[in-house]
Amino acid sequence: MRAMAMGVLGALVLVLVSGGCASSDAARMSATDAEVGCSTCRFGVETGGCDLAVRIQGEIYLVEGAGIDDFGDAHAPDGLCNATRRADVIGRVEDGRFVAESIVLKP
Repeated sequence: MRAMAMGVLGALVLVLVSGGCASSDAARMSATDAEVGCSTCRFGVETGGCDLAVRIQGEIYLVEGAGIDDFGDAHAPDGLCNATRRADVIGRVEDGRFVAESIVLKP
């Protein structure tokens, strides 16, 4: 009986350490009509510079996993400091930031 109790306790500890039954993708989101642009120049979020941000359903998130210059020169006439672009995005929200798995700008 004690061996069985220890086995159950060990399994419970493993579940708790591995995050329990909650999926780590609970905050995962995808949007087919997100807006992408400079946090400061386009969305008015002061970050001390020009950083990539995404607006999904009215919420603005700074982006991790991609940089503003990954999409060309941010300060070019059509760059993300001068134009907000529509995009398909996939990622998750962690600590108030959007951790990007994929960002595809629309033409």
